[in-house]
Amino acid sequence: MKKSIFCGFMVASILTASTMRAQSNTQSSTMSPYSQYGLGILADQSQGFNRGMNGTGLALRSGTLVNTLNPASYSAIDSLTMLFDAGLSAQHTNFKEGNTSVNTRKGTFDYAVGLFRMRRHLGVSFGLLPFSDVGYNYTTSTYLSTTIGRITETYSGKGGLHQAFVGAGWNPVKPLSVGVNVGYLWGNYTRSATSSATVTVNSLSKTYKASVSSYTLNVGMQWQQPIGRQDRLTLGATWGVGHKLNADPICEIITLNTATVVSDTTIFTIKNGLELPTTIGAGLAWEHQQRLTVAADFSLQKWGGISFPDYDEEQKTYQLRSGLLKDRTRLSIGMDYVPQPLSRRSYLKRVHYKLGAAYATPYYKINGQDGPKEMSLSAGLGLPLQNAWNNRSVLNVSAQWIHSSAKDLITDNTFRISVGLTFNEKWFDKFRIE
Repeated sequence: MKKSIFCGFMVASILTASTMRAQSNTQSSTMSPYSQYGLGILADQSQGFNRGMNGTGLALRSGTLVNTLNPASYSAIDSLTMLFDAGLSAQHTNFKEGNTSVNTRKGTFDYAVGLFRMRRHLGVSFGLLPFSDVGYNYTTSTYLSTTIGRITETYSGKGGLHQAFVGAGWNPVKPLSVGVNVGYLWGNYTRSATSSATVTVNSLSKTYKASVSSYTLNVGMQWQQPIGRQDRLTLGATWGVGHKLNADPICEIITLNTATVVSDTTIFTIKNGLELPTTIGAGLAWEHQQRLTVAADFSLQKWGGISFPDYDEEQKTYQLRSGLLKDRTRLSIGMDYVPQPLSRRSYLKRVHYKLGAAYATPYYKINGQDGPKEMSLSAGLGLPLQNAWNNRSVLNVSAQWIHSSAKDLITDNTFRISVGLTFNEKWFDKFRIE
């Protein structure tokens, strides 16, 4: 009965995550003006166990966690375990430009993932992860002349992309593990820009939209090498396949004469005009006495070689244009420390204490200059859950501060709280009756 209840909870959590992601696409979940560029704000795809380490995880390997950052880690699952991990977050963001400051808040159900052992040395994972978010709404007003008057421009957008995946990790020989994640990527976005003047009677509206239905493919490897009797060193590497997204971006331009209520509509379509970049990553982790883990990651997303849809004001055409995106790099480091993981006397000695820091460059340009760079710090706790029938599950709680800035652009500071619950179930234990 316990397993049936758990199955029901797992399915309900995945459906809830899917529903919450769909709702976020209609409610401007990010509230960031920077989400009007590229495919939007790229989502954090880490889980609760490593959010306190600022998303570091390409070389992390354990049978007690679901690490979707590197599918090679799935092979570490043991024969008796079924893992399920679900997480949510809440954040407060301050946007500042000159003397103007705006605060926004949001909460989301972030992810739901599971992992079990299919056979010896083979682990299988599945779940739902975010990919990107689009959400903003703001207005600017500029006085030009007595002939034109004051021009008011309104910008808004909503939507995003998410992915459902299935992955497998295999350990063919003792130090080496390999893995693959195959996902279904779907979603849509709508962006609009409307301008009108106080003297003239014409208004201009531009709407950009696209619907994505495609796949994702990521492969990974891990090489774990013992160093002496108490230390282990793990090297991790990943590769994400770049490809077209089977999406036809649309630009719809409407000119409206407010006096006669007569409008003129022009629609442009670019066939298969969106694309994912090739992504490579490398990570290193050192584990000492099963108490201290120190890890570092580096990733590179090759957005710079991708052309993105853009409307040319001079030629009055909507076409793919190079130079709008740039390669994105991210460097992160993290630490996990547990004083005595098997202590029976002190609960605090079984708690995991986590720290992390990261630096990332943008993947888009704004009016020819690079977008804001990102610096972040994080801290977290892994709290073991104790009860009569389960002492292996963990509640992960983390806090993260993210600072994004660039010269003459909006500066934003985000404070985020994340909560992830990892169920560690013994599903395949055999009982002996004497």
